[in-house]
Amino acid sequence: MTSMSASARPLLNRRLAEFGTTIFAEMSALAVTTGAINLGQGFPDTDGPEEVREAAVRALRDGRGNQYPPGPGVPELRAAVAEHQRRLYGLSHDPDTEVLVTAGATEAIAAALLALLEPGDEVVALEPYYDSYAACIAMAGGTRVPVTLRPHAADGEARFRLDLDELRDAVTGRTRLLLLNTPHNPTGTVLTRDELAAIAELAVERDLLVVTDEVYEHLVFDEAEHLPLASFPGMRERTVTIGSAGKTFSFTGWKVGWVTAAPALVTAVRSAKQYLTYVSAGPFQYAVAGALALPDSYFTDFRADMLAKRDLLAAGLEEAGLTVYRPSGTYFITADIRPLGETDGITFCRALPERCGVVAIPNAVFYDHREQGAPFVRFAFCKRTGVLEEAASRLKTLAA
Repeated sequence: MTSMSASARPLLNRRLAEFGTTIFAEMSALAVTTGAINLGQGFPDTDGPEEVREAAVRALRDGRGNQYPPGPGVPELRAAVAEHQRRLYGLSHDPDTEVLVTAGATEAIAAALLALLEPGDEVVALEPYYDSYAACIAMAGGTRVPVTLRPHAADGEARFRLDLDELRDAVTGRTRLLLLNTPHNPTGTVLTRDELAAIAELAVERDLLVVTDEVYEHLVFDEAEHLPLASFPGMRERTVTIGSAGKTFSFTGWKVGWVTAAPALVTAVRSAKQYLTYVSAGPFQYAVAGALALPDSYFTDFRADMLAKRDLLAAGLEEAGLTVYRPSGTYFITADIRPLGETDGITFCRALPERCGVVAIPNAVFYDHREQGAPFVRFAFCKRTGVLEEAASRLKTLAA
């Protein structure tokens, strides 16, 4: 075998050179090797509704979806997604031309960015951001322009907030697209009606496309309210909205997501998506169609359960001596480690499994401006109550 010379071109596409193994894989591996409680990667430790799981079993046994499903998704699921948007938000979508089923929200993001960007286009994204955003922008040849959500304390509560002036200043003549996430992972921020209205005005004024990742739409707490950006004036024709079954129904392994948008946008996204997975999750699509039609009580109970778990873990983190940013949405809590005399979240998280038997994720990996995220750590609370109680007990040793 001929070895490569030292001057040979690297094997990995240079656009992906900055992206190594994801932090989720590293921390989940640490959880396995140390036996620590994994509050890092955001997946539930119990399955979702039994009737939804049984619907998937029936589909498998009946031969529904065992072969290639239709490229845009099975008609039953596309109709269910359209009805979900109408029932909850008053948004009307044609299931045949304005809904596209994807292999989870991550593929929806990738397909949207690959379809809508050309090399040199700028993408303004809220920082910190889900790690696939940066990789997908890079694969599309775009340039990411981060706008940082910054921590603020008001009315006795600490929150991360968007500076609208900073957002406006980030838009240039090269900006093609805004990439938004609300409810926001990892900070738990939910953009307000006024903030969304201002973003909509900016998008219309500067003729920008917007991709909105709304996978945590059913996980909003306290006084927060999820409002799709597509429902604001001028946004219906320029917004690609992304949803996911995994976060709402606790079947993350099924990888069923979707896009809703105007026909021209769906056609563009489908053009890229068909060369990624083409189709996926056939039998699960039928099950998710039924899940979206569950009564309102399911979503209310789901939210109440996660709210109780949020408060349980938040109290445990506070007792451990951390400053807690209690989230308005998602199932993640961001905490500041500086009260413990720590400043480097990456070092802190790598030591945490041995130190107290808990795994978390350092927020710095979600930032371009690493120094902005250095003291922050993300914990997931989508776990069984007993697991969270044990994690809180272990974390208290940090304050000793």
